[in-house]
Amino acid sequence: MKYIIDIDGTICKEVMLPDGKKDYANHIPHMDRIAKVNALYDAGHTIKYMTARGITSGNDYYALTNNQLIIWGCKFHELSVGE
Repeated sequence: MKYIIDIDGTICKEVMLPDGKKDYANHIPHMDRIAKVNALYDAGHTIKYMTARGITSGNDYYALTNNQLIIWGCKFHELSVGE
């Protein structure tokens, strides 16, 4: 099976800047939720993480997001950012 998993608010807690914008670089991972997704990966399922980061601002958050997933220990096959 292929699972498409949202990132912000799903596998991490959102952190906001004083101006009300999201501070993506400092979001806090929900390690228990990441472990559940990793178990699906380990069971042979395809994992795609997807986020709308940058869709409004036009900023490219791919590298930041990819690095976060790696640091957080997320197992995945594909990442889609800003779509």
